Amino acid sequence: FPVLKDLIVDRTAFDKIIQAGGYISVNTGGIPDANAIPIPKINADLSMDAAACIGCGACVAACKNASAMLFVSAKVSQFALLPQGRVEAAQRVEAMVAEMDKQGFGNCTNTGACEAECPKEISISNIARMNREFLSSKIAAPKVTESGGGDA
Repeated sequence: FPVLKDLIVDRTAFDKIIQAGGYISVNTGGIPDANAIPIPKINADLSMDAAACIGCGACVAACKNASAMLFVSAKVSQFALLPQGRVEAAQRVEAMVAEMDKQGFGNCTNTGACEAECPKEISISNIARMNREFLSSKIAAPKVTESGGGDA
């Protein structure tokens, strides 16, 4: 992260990643509806664990590649594990990963340094989940491109 002054860094790159898809924009019902949607306890627990990410950037600082994948995967996972987040899951993961790449963060090489330094103990299993979500988004709904065809 760029240093603004002593002990202050510019984390707007994280804000831009969140703005790319770290939210639910579809109608998921009102407060009374929350108890009507069955969510397996394991999913609820894992989602809450991922949602504990505070966006401090310790994972990026600890990573030899300056990867933000632990941060992004936590934000993707907190919604991917819940039925309310499934509606926009594909576009969310694609947009957030694209923004992470645009911001110049490196790729994960699975050293686990990010997990070891995370003050909220976010698990790197979230990175695997994000990778599955990303792959699923590409397989399930491939983008159709127009071709000129026949102009050889």
